[in-house]
Amino acid sequence: MAPTKDIVKVAIQMIGAYPQLIELDQTKPLVSVLKEICDVWNLNNSEQYALQYVDGSQAYITETNRMEIKNGSILRLTTAPDQEALRLLSGAQSNNQDVKSDSLKKLAGLSSDITFAQEFISRDGLRILFQIVEEGNDSGEIMAHTLKSFMELMEHGFVSWESLSPVFIKKIVSFVNINLMDITVQQLSLAILENMVLSSPTLFQLVKREVTLDRLVTHLTVMNPSIQLKAVALLIALLLSASEGERREMLEYLWKKNIRQFIHKNIIHSSASLGDEMAHHLYVLQSLSLNVMETRMRTSMDPYSQEQRDLLQTLRQAAFESDGDPAASHFNTERRRSLCAKEFKKLGFSNNGNPSQDLYRTPPGLLALDNMLHFASHWPSAYRTFVLENSSREDKHECPFARSSIQLTLILCEILRIGETASETGQGFHPLFFAQDHFFEELFSIGIQTLNKTWKEMRATQEDFDKVMQVVREQITRTLSSKPTSMELFRTKVSALKYSEILKLRQTERMHQEETLAKPILELKEKLKPELLELIKQQRLNRLCEGTLFRKISSRRRQDKLWYCRLSPNHKVLHYGDVEDGTENPPIESLQEKIAVADIKTLLIGKDCPHIREKASGKQNKDVLEMAFSICYDVEDYYLNFIAPTRYEFCIWTDGLNILLGREMSSERMKSDLDILLSTEIKLRLLDLENIPIPDAPPLIPKPPSNCNFCYDFSQIEQ
Repeated sequence: MAPTKDIVKVAIQMIGAYPQLIELDQTKPLVSVLKEICDVWNLNNSEQYALQYVDGSQAYITETNRMEIKNGSILRLTTAPDQEALRLLSGAQSNNQDVKSDSLKKLAGLSSDITFAQEFISRDGLRILFQIVEEGNDSGEIMAHTLKSFMELMEHGFVSWESLSPVFIKKIVSFVNINLMDITVQQLSLAILENMVLSSPTLFQLVKREVTLDRLVTHLTVMNPSIQLKAVALLIALLLSASEGERREMLEYLWKKNIRQFIHKNIIHSSASLGDEMAHHLYVLQSLSLNVMETRMRTSMDPYSQEQRDLLQTLRQAAFESDGDPAASHFNTERRRSLCAKEFKKLGFSNNGNPSQDLYRTPPGLLALDNMLHFASHWPSAYRTFVLENSSREDKHECPFARSSIQLTLILCEILRIGETASETGQGFHPLFFAQDHFFEELFSIGIQTLNKTWKEMRATQEDFDKVMQVVREQITRTLSSKPTSMELFRTKVSALKYSEILKLRQTERMHQEETLAKPILELKEKLKPELLELIKQQRLNRLCEGTLFRKISSRRRQDKLWYCRLSPNHKVLHYGDVEDGTENPPIESLQEKIAVADIKTLLIGKDCPHIREKASGKQNKDVLEMAFSICYDVEDYYLNFIAPTRYEFCIWTDGLNILLGREMSSERMKSDLDILLSTEIKLRLLDLENIPIPDAPPLIPKPPSNCNFCYDFSQIEQ
């Protein structure tokens, strides 16, 4: 008799017949199992049948994946994949439009199954799809089903994208370039071109040549969210595949077309929700745009470059030479050189004899000079005021413009992560970036004025330079974290965040930290902790019951594959399944796959996850590594792999799964939540003691009195 673990109890369905409840012996060949099932229903030619999941992805059961069948699964006896491939292949070539449409629709649904895809492709099925597209006689639903089937079949990687014929590619391009075209067809065509661009440098050049930026701008400005999303995705693919020079030209052209302002007004601030995928694309677009400055950031000044020396002179003249006043024209060469050296010193260069030496440091390199020149030319009054105001101070209280500008540029590069590769899952873009041309330079211009203001508020000297820069970094970081939507709003907020406010914030944070160190507070915390941990556990489990939308990350960075996972209300089963884009909070009944919590064996995080280990040979993306977790379940060690959309969701799910496994929560979010709850609870309990210092140790207990005569004698109450 086969061991219990090799026996799986399942239900088998077939249209027009009563279901069979069988004990599936996993040690038997699948052909024998099918023969037994067909015999019960008096079906001949069992080799023409196959088993398929009823729920979820409805994948075919094969010898390769049969061990994934769980107790209680519902299977369907259906046509074998090779027979179904032949039938749909015939239907796709039918002259009857209804038969053709129905066949292609079913083909689009089955093509995601790898077993069926192999059978269909091996029978030259792709050629039929190519023929439908190349002839272009069909439109609407038939063409949409054809393109959807093609996309799903190509996703398996059996056929190279470079094998596509020029006629097919030209037809896909025409679907994108034609104005009056079915929206679904255009959406799928844009997605196909995106995959082509990311798969091959040759195809990138072809698509770049055939689909102009003007055409993509047209799609982007059409008020249809699905078309906008695919247009942005194709644009990002083109930018990622382009060389540095090509990328710079493409971005400059886009900004001239006012795409930045359109995105800010009609996408970021539209009435419809932005969506995770669009947020990711905007984040990548921001990252690629800012990284264009990396070359200047890593290039030091060349003292022998006449052009760069002229730029330094322009900076000096803008501060000290008034319009049309040739101040030093009557001086001899030596006198003029001496005057320039003094003026460069007033500008805040350390090496007044050779100011170019200050710009040898990389980063920020020549980017600092670019920022100073932008400030001098676009904010001339503020620039002169800054320089002349500090020139009149004592040397030790002077705020050096050049030195401050170089350090501020470096700080901005670090805050905005210039030079870093965009994350595959990141979504943290700044709305301010799309609201403002010359974003980086304008941010610097406001930052340098804030620095001068903070310098005066701190009454700083040259020895306080690093301290002032730390305060300015904090001012900019805190203000950007509030997601200001315009540069004017950023300026208002950062101006309001004075040095005194920074001190108050620091003091409050320090007081909170000191409060937690007092012995009575520590004792109270220990008493409160179990109750608050239970509260956090309940919140985590409730959040898992609500569920989360996860994305499947592929090697080509496609992010349109979605699945949803949630915990049952009784906390006994995890339900999950694929969903369509735009689905929010799907009902638990629609998630056909499930895992019993009792079957979960362990939780894996980061590099220990199987889907991370599989990619170990390639370059690991830090953000994906930090968001990855997996659960191992059942006796055969199956894995369900996750890539959390945010760090918050990662903490929620890992904490919740640890609770279900009877383990302690360990995420940084749990520690943060516990600290907040403890701090709030302690403050509520100590409200009556406000402004009263809490001693570090309890007061001494006084000695007992020598007698108790002070007590009232109730026995002598007057009658």
